[in-house]
Amino acid sequence: MLDSFIPVAGAHFLALLSPGPDFILIARSALVSGWRASVAVCLGVALGNGIFIALAVSGFALLDSGGLLFRVVQWAGAGYLLYLGMRFWQAASAARGGMIGVGGAITDPRAGLLAGLASALLNPKNGLFYMSLFSVLAARGTPTAVQALYGLWMFLVVLCWDLLVARLLIVRGRAPAGALRHGPWVERVAAVLMVALAVGVLLA
Repeated sequence: MLDSFIPVAGAHFLALLSPGPDFILIARSALVSGWRASVAVCLGVALGNGIFIALAVSGFALLDSGGLLFRVVQWAGAGYLLYLGMRFWQAASAARGGMIGVGGAITDPRAGLLAGLASALLNPKNGLFYMSLFSVLAARGTPTAVQALYGLWMFLVVLCWDLLVARLLIVRGRAPAGALRHGPWVERVAAVLMVALAVGVLLA
């Protein structure tokens, strides 16, 4: 069990270190909307990962990279990234008189939760990663109960890591005071990154 856990946990954590749409959304919410909104976004991202983990453990290889469903999720994800990019840019343009993120800052925890959940679920790479990881475990004959424990560990790691990232960004950025000064630039950088990711998805 330990022989399987160490490489799986290591690969999973290294994947977390690679910035993607989830990271950008969390960073933006931390620097613009504050801690409460960031917690909701982080929970949504973790739940999205948890859904993919549950599908992988259950053995539903739904996201075959050559299949129609993968393409649908891929295009939906690209559309969502473009939507976020436009929203972030509009929020930067709407900033007036020290007010940041007008119409763009996440103030409702439910909205943050749904944004994080959508970001995670509409990223097909998340699904493919977990499917690949758990297919290796299945090939090794790892019991389903043990795979479920691995999945629970991954869910908690995603949640704790994202919360740590958000907290560090808030502390270093001294949000919301720092966000009041730099909010429009944070919004624009996040917008450009989201659009670039969307274009990358479409070109892929």
